[in-house]
This record gives sequence, C-alpha cells and structure tokens, in this order.
Amino acid sequence: MGKLTIYALRAVLAVVLAGTVLVQGGMVWALATDPEDGSLPLTSFRVITMLGMVSAQVALVCVWRLVAMVRWGTVFSHASFRYVDGVIGAIVGAALLWFAVTIVNAPGQREDPGVTVIMGGIGLAILGVALIVLVLRMLLAQAVARDVEASRMRAELDEVI
Repeated sequence: MGKLTIYALRAVLAVVLAGTVLVQGGMVWALATDPEDGSLPLTSFRVITMLGMVSAQVALVCVWRLVAMVRWGTVFSHASFRYVDGVIGAIVGAALLWFAVTIVNAPGQREDPGVTVIMGGIGLAILGVALIVLVLRMLLAQAVARDVEASRMRAELDEVI
C-alpha cells in the first residue's frame, strides 16, 4: 500500500470520525433541549442513532490501527486479529441497531408492511457484510500461519547454512 493511499485513507477516516462525533454532539444536544413532548419513537431513533455512531467509530478506529499495521509491515501478525474482530463486532452491532430501528418503525408501517420487510432485508445484508469480513479474517489467519511457518523454515535454513 503506497504512502499516498495510506494518507488518503487516513484523511477519509479522520473526516468521517469527526463527522460522527459532531452528529453525536447534535443528538445529545437535541435530546437534552428538545424532548419532543414525550415522543417515544423520535427519542428512540435518536438514541439508536447515537449508538450507531459509536459502532461506526469503533470500526473507524480499528481500520485506522490496521492501516498503521500495514504501513509498518506488521499486519500479518496475531495482533491484527483484535482489530479485525473489532470491525466484525461493530458491523454486527450496527445490524442489531438496524433491527431495533426496524422494530421501532414497524408500528407506523401497518398499512404498508413491505417497508418493514425491506428494512429487515437490509439488516440481513448488514449481517452479510460481517460474514464477508469474517471470511477475510480467516484468510488473514491463513496468511499469518504461513508467515509463521516461513519464518520457522527460514530460521532452520539459517541454522543449516
């Protein structure tokens, strides 16, 4: 991965992280100053949105750390698994939050239940992304195992020479 790519990715990650923090601040301000006359769905949507931003922030920080590991050439190590697991957890958390949004929104969709079904399908698609990242984690595990094996064989060869 080139330096320009790493800097561009870090810039995007920083902007998105700052944006999520600003949105969270606005949501906290809205909850504190504008209770919407006890409107439970709007309050629920705001809380779910704030938790969704936390999920996005966890994923962003984990990706930032993985990019740093790529830059230093240490991504094929056991330390990278905790960050990949963090991304998977954040995606699963986002899917669960989406299902919560679907449940909160469902009573308002009694006349058109197709919207609720579509929203449920989107939640399943988000879980599908988590499964894709899990498959990529398995590929990383294979690469780490081969890297460890190559290092062991290199050490044995150095002893022979």
